[in-house]
Amino acid sequence: MSDLDRLRAAINDAQHLVALTGAGVSTLSGIRDFRGKNGLYQEAKWERLFDLDYFDATPEFYYENSAGLVYDLDDKQPSLVHQSLAALERQGKLQALITQNIDLLHQKAGSKNVIEAHGSPSIHYCRRCGDAAKSEMAYAAICALVRDKKLPRCPRCGAVLKPAITFFGENLPENALRAAQTHAERADLLLVLGTSLTVYPLAAVPQITLRRGGKIVIVNDAATPLDAAAWLKFDDLAAVFSQLNLLDNG
Repeated sequence: MSDLDRLRAAINDAQHLVALTGAGVSTLSGIRDFRGKNGLYQEAKWERLFDLDYFDATPEFYYENSAGLVYDLDDKQPSLVHQSLAALERQGKLQALITQNIDLLHQKAGSKNVIEAHGSPSIHYCRRCGDAAKSEMAYAAICALVRDKKLPRCPRCGAVLKPAITFFGENLPENALRAAQTHAERADLLLVLGTSLTVYPLAAVPQITLRRGGKIVIVNDAATPLDAAAWLKFDDLAAVFSQLNLLDNG
């Protein structure tokens, strides 16, 4: 039996299947990653994009440079991986999808049980008075403002709104982190897709599964610190999911 056949059988037999996704999943949709060979962080200026102190001092820098990552994604479509994970959820096989991504492409593909471990741009809030814009309509309005090169401002006090994305200097959302840890503990199979497993605390999620006796499968185009512990390791996301053929007609 090939490794791909073993993976297919394990997905079908899993009692609590969980996926952990990183930026590599969205590069298949044409969105640049952060730490890859051609990642954004290869250029010094991008390291300031999600810096909390820099945002507070110069919020326009974030909004001027984040459109193609967060707010202007109408032309970006879910990749085969996004679609396959949504199909696994519809089939009742995938119990949770933990993502580091902030592009909302998993939701666009139809996934419902998405744990956004690094926060979400669907919520914006005022750091001065605490007002939040939580509805989809508010997010769409903010996208329109950003595309028009305008800053979204708090309707109460006029301060620039911040997305509920975890910036450097902030803690991960407690509820999301707790949910990720809970599913990692229950997982008998964890798919680690398109992430280098270098950013903590989320990089520790697969270790939780391993300690509980579950298996991890890593699909990433570069080495990760847990490759030696993986039950299976693949390099090419697109090729693996194309051959697995997990899509349904739902």
